[in-house]
Amino acid sequence: MIKVNIEELLKQEKRSKYWLCQRMNITSRNLNRIIRGETTSISFKYIEEICLLLNCTPGELLTITSEKSNQKEKITP
Repeated sequence: MIKVNIEELLKQEKRSKYWLCQRMNITSRNLNRIIRGETTSISFKYIEEICLLLNCTPGELLTITSEKSNQKEKITP
């Protein structure tokens, strides 16, 4: 499973979801769907915008996790 770390990155930058929505010109509903993993795809445009606004890399934004015993563990290559 791929986890989008937007909330953690927003905390690091001391920014809000509202601020990010305004900068990206997207609705809070769509941003929350991305955060909760309720979307089946996310465009490279959004990935690039989020990374630029939150001063991060795609690797910091997206994490691959495995669900075992109702716990998520980070998978290391």
